[in-house]
Amino acid sequence: MDWLLLLAAGCMEILFALSLKYNQGFTKLLPSIATAITGGSSFYLLMLAIKTLPLGTAYAVWTGIGAVGVAVLGIVLFKESVDILRLISISFVILGITGLKLTDIH
Repeated sequence: MDWLLLLAAGCMEILFALSLKYNQGFTKLLPSIATAITGGSSFYLLMLAIKTLPLGTAYAVWTGIGAVGVAVLGIVLFKESVDILRLISISFVILGITGLKLTDIH
């Protein structure tokens, strides 16, 4: 259950970052509301997950999920670079997240 909470927190983090792009400096109402809700949800779910998961592992995985998700969606939604070095770097983050999950005793 703790890893599912962390996954949900990471997904909310992705939505939070995307909403920052769309709220245009908090000048657009609905994206600004989405920013507040997804940001708050992400932190709340992370808080629940760290009750049972090691803090360092949970925080690194949470930020990794957000970073990978936003990088991939940046490529898909905003036509950001698909440079091979960028893709290799994203792969390293995924490898790091996987390694942290595999080393967790839970």
